Amino acid sequence: MSAAAPGLDPVPLGDPDDDRPRSLRVVVPVADRVFRGVSASAAIVAFVIVGATAGFLFWDARPALKATGVWSFFTTSKWNASLNQYGVGGLLIGTVLIAVVALMVAVPLSLGLSLFVNEYAPGRIRKWLVSAVDLLAALPSLVFGMWGLFALQGPLIGIAQWFTDHLSAIPFFRTEEGAVLSRSTFIGGFVVGLMVLPIMTSVSRDVMAQCPRELCEGAYGLGGSRWGMIRSVILPFGRSGIVGSILLGFGRALGETIAVTLLVALVYEPNLKVLTQGGGSIAELVAVKFGEARGLEVNALVAAGLALFVLTLVVNLIARRIVARARSFD
Repeated sequence: MSAAAPGLDPVPLGDPDDDRPRSLRVVVPVADRVFRGVSASAAIVAFVIVGATAGFLFWDARPALKATGVWSFFTTSKWNASLNQYGVGGLLIGTVLIAVVALMVAVPLSLGLSLFVNEYAPGRIRKWLVSAVDLLAALPSLVFGMWGLFALQGPLIGIAQWFTDHLSAIPFFRTEEGAVLSRSTFIGGFVVGLMVLPIMTSVSRDVMAQCPRELCEGAYGLGGSRWGMIRSVILPFGRSGIVGSILLGFGRALGETIAVTLLVALVYEPNLKVLTQGGGSIAELVAVKFGEARGLEVNALVAAGLALFVLTLVVNLIARRIVARARSFD
């Protein structure tokens, strides 16, 4: 060992064992442990419910899928209980068409209402608007269906007639001479769009309200207008939440039953002319046929429910993917 420098006391060498990392005891509070257990239990219960639902649908749908063939059941458009012929291909297309029409109605209205409530409405009016939106979300679908059937169908027929008179160059709006425009996919989708409007507005409004006001004030300070601030700050900030609300509304529209049953005439063949009478969804099929179904037809209706379950699951998986990509660009 070298000698210590003059005037300095030698520094004793420490015990080599003192250099080992110390083990710290982490004490988790009782409240955190209880919360963790409750959360884990809720997640497990949700997973079990989804799995049990899928298992039940698949088990009871097996006789019908075996009799008709899986590919034939999902791709053909027929429903004849006397001949044991079943297929939901056309109704799958009708389900998606109704949901798409609903989004075309609900998306601009929900975005406009969310922006108005957050950025334009005075404080007193804002409270009333929020309460009105929440009240719309609480109304049962039967009320919307009756409202659409007795109050909205007439005006919507006039709008459909205007579309077919002035926008017939678009194949979806093209109709034949004398075609019936009542009980159409357009009318059903419009009312379903009003049904999903509250939940889309609520989610979008909450997301936009989380935008830091310092960023908004900074946009004003740089000379931007209110619309410029909304376009450059609020909409980019809430992009992922807005996309999530749209896809949430789309999933909600896929499964709507009562309003579609009241407003859309059920046909099994796909009807791509959304303004003309006829269409329908898988949920409508189950609601109309289940009360009188017997034997293999019951299994076929369960198989139709399985098709709707798979369609909704695929939409939710795609929604998660899109929301994750939108968040990565924020």
